[in-house]
Amino acid sequence: MTTDVDALRQFVHGSSLDAKTRARLEEAVPEEFFTVPGGLTAPDRHALTYERLRRAGLAAPPAGELLADPPALCALLERAAIADPPLFHMMLLHYTLALGPIVRFGAGQQETQPLRESLESMASFGTLLMTEVGRSNSHLSPRTVARHDPATGGFVLSTPDVQAAKFPTNTAHPDLPKTAAVYATLVHGGQERGVFVFAVPLRGPGGAVPPGVRIVPAPETTGLQIDYAAVLLEDVRVPYEAWLRDGAGIGADGAFHDPHGPAAARLTRSMGIAPPVWRAVVSASAAITRASAGMLLAHSAGRSTLGRLAPRRPLTDYRNQQEAVLGALASAYALTAVAAHVTTPRPPGEAAGEDPNRSADAAGGPATAWAPWSAVDRDLALLKAAATVQAQETVSACRVHSGAPGFAAVERLNAYRGLTHAYQNAGGDNELILYDTARAMADRDRYVPPEPELGPPDDGDLDSPRVWLFLARDAERRMRDRLAGRVEAALRDGQDAFTAWNGNLALAERTATACADRIILEILAAAAGAGPRALGPVLRLHALDRLERRAAGLLNEGVVPPGILDELWAARRRTCDELAPRAAELAAAFDLPAPVTAPTAFLA
Repeated sequence: MTTDVDALRQFVHGSSLDAKTRARLEEAVPEEFFTVPGGLTAPDRHALTYERLRRAGLAAPPAGELLADPPALCALLERAAIADPPLFHMMLLHYTLALGPIVRFGAGQQETQPLRESLESMASFGTLLMTEVGRSNSHLSPRTVARHDPATGGFVLSTPDVQAAKFPTNTAHPDLPKTAAVYATLVHGGQERGVFVFAVPLRGPGGAVPPGVRIVPAPETTGLQIDYAAVLLEDVRVPYEAWLRDGAGIGADGAFHDPHGPAAARLTRSMGIAPPVWRAVVSASAAITRASAGMLLAHSAGRSTLGRLAPRRPLTDYRNQQEAVLGALASAYALTAVAAHVTTPRPPGEAAGEDPNRSADAAGGPATAWAPWSAVDRDLALLKAAATVQAQETVSACRVHSGAPGFAAVERLNAYRGLTHAYQNAGGDNELILYDTARAMADRDRYVPPEPELGPPDDGDLDSPRVWLFLARDAERRMRDRLAGRVEAALRDGQDAFTAWNGNLALAERTATACADRIILEILAAAAGAGPRALGPVLRLHALDRLERRAAGLLNEGVVPPGILDELWAARRRTCDELAPRAAELAAAFDLPAPVTAPTAFLA
């Protein structure tokens, strides 16, 4: 007989991975990876992370299989994130941002096979050289250039000055081989031909640096402990085969050709390696939120208080702590639903770009102004931004509600918080993603606003998913209309595009956030309808929490009347009363490895 815990466990784990594959992924990231020995210096810590990465890569399924199987790759990265956030970051870079471009853009180029094999065998570790330290939005126009050398047939890669240095990169460790995916502007025939990727060995066996490569280690940091460094390329010569040309080429006559369009289109295409990153980041956000919620419950359950209102009262009898625990569990299940949504292949007829309210493909995404990401996949980029914000809020709340032990006795919550903070910017800056989303919404660029409805269904009962969706859709449409009206009015008054948008960035951010809320609530409503019975109340709690956080915007847009917070609080109390007896079951379905929720041991 299937219990509620069994049904929830199946929801958490999904159905796409068989038991054999899941066991292999657990072997790749064993329980010993969930603790870090004390007393390590920063270089020792980095060396440990790379050794774990090597072991994981050799024990996991082959890299090519993982890159072709998003649920499997995300499951591996989820486990790495829970175990050791720096390991997750290194693994993500290695698979998706170093090996991924070779597989995708170097397809059919036999010359790239040695580099691919070195990464797949973990003989070399992958790194990414994309952003540049001296200018914001450097993705759009890297100053690092690659010039074709007719004499050798190869290319010369150069960063013109320190402001164009590639940063951040994980290249500082002096003893390890590194292979980089370098993003550079290809200049040929006196013209910029677009941003392309070049596969470049940055460190050989033993860490030796080739001529022209200069690596400058960054100061140590505790936020997300990586061997950060800036890299400058000073007339680095690479063979023609290092160019991951993706169908482009330079003929024997010296003529350049690119079947995928002009330079702007090439930029979007070269940034097309981002979707695997975003899927992994959403999945990791869900995973560390589950772990954080489990840790908070373990801290809170059975803990008594000495408050004078009711001495010896259990901590979770207090509404603030109870709602924090249950809210964290609800956030974990909500992000798990979002992760399942982004890693599930879309059926025929629902491919990206076919529905104007779904993600666009690289050839037909909305125009972008601040970053290239929305042009690659609008909704997936937006969900990455929303997931990292939600994870950061939940992890931070779990740390605060765990008191001093959450900050000082267990490093895990601080490490999770560092990871969520890092990915507010890494993998595409969240604010820039929101601004480009809002611009596409205002311009109706591959976007159709939700249809207006006469009023909230089900008598406005906040327990109803139909009511959540009505409120979210109404807010999104109203904000979009007001944003579009303000920008259009500014342009009619003679303002240039920068001034018109610069004066409305706060509304733009809220508008795009409203779009993300609507998408997430649609995912939750679908999951609640199709998932196990026990899932409905916990997703409802997250929906109520999300609506409470958006109450100011809902009131400002006239979507709800005054008094909505009282209604939301009452609905949340009812839902928490329903869920409180089942908190342990909700956490048990996460199947967290024992070290995650183990009691603090330093006093033993």
